Amino acid sequence: MSTITEQSRADALGRVREEIAAACTQARRAAASVTLIAVSKTFGADAIEPVIAAGQRVFGENRVQEAKAKWPALRAAHPDLGLHLIGPLQSNKAKDAVALFDAIHTIDRPSIAEAVAKEMARQDRRPLLFVEINTGAEPQKAGVLPQDADAFIRSCRETHGLTIAGLMCIPPFEEAPAPHFALTAKIAARNGLKLLSMGMSADFTTAIAFGATHVRVGTAIFGGRAGYGPAGQKKSPDAGLGG
Repeated sequence: MSTITEQSRADALGRVREEIAAACTQARRAAASVTLIAVSKTFGADAIEPVIAAGQRVFGENRVQEAKAKWPALRAAHPDLGLHLIGPLQSNKAKDAVALFDAIHTIDRPSIAEAVAKEMARQDRRPLLFVEINTGAEPQKAGVLPQDADAFIRSCRETHGLTIAGLMCIPPFEEAPAPHFALTAKIAARNGLKLLSMGMSADFTTAIAFGATHVRVGTAIFGGRAGYGPAGQKKSPDAGLGG
């Protein structure tokens, strides 16, 4: 489990911000062009509050039910927080997801696109939407295969009336991330998408070099989690999307 204490998480956040700024300088980009999503999955309010106090305003969660249990109170206390869903979404959780999250990074199949579209219309809420790309074609992971991405994005737009803001990917754990980031950026460019949710604790600086606009960093801020590797990827076959 974590070796980072509640008191030191603000310092950890500061180090991550410095690394983001340095990576942006190296890539000749403005630091403001990258949104840091602090991935707080499995951590409670006592761990999150010091990070909020240090100025972090955008957080990511993997599970709708976990977020529903802990974030309403946090957001009541801090109304300016943004919350992103970065884990797989089930159709029966679309209602809660649209109500709770400001961005959903895991639109990955027609049933999810349909359910989210219906809830957005019903609730009159418009979270940012990202299509998840399974760049490694890994059978244990969700996500649209790269060769199917263009057709799926078109279907989201034309069939379901969704505004897709960007793409999300998580490279295979044992492969170099750069080719996967480059592929995701290429798919985004040809579909006119400006946002790229790429990079976690172990590779977010590489992701920035390939145009990431959102990086999902958890372990480097909050410390390790039981069942997760040092990069923030889940060790079980049901791979998570944290950081």
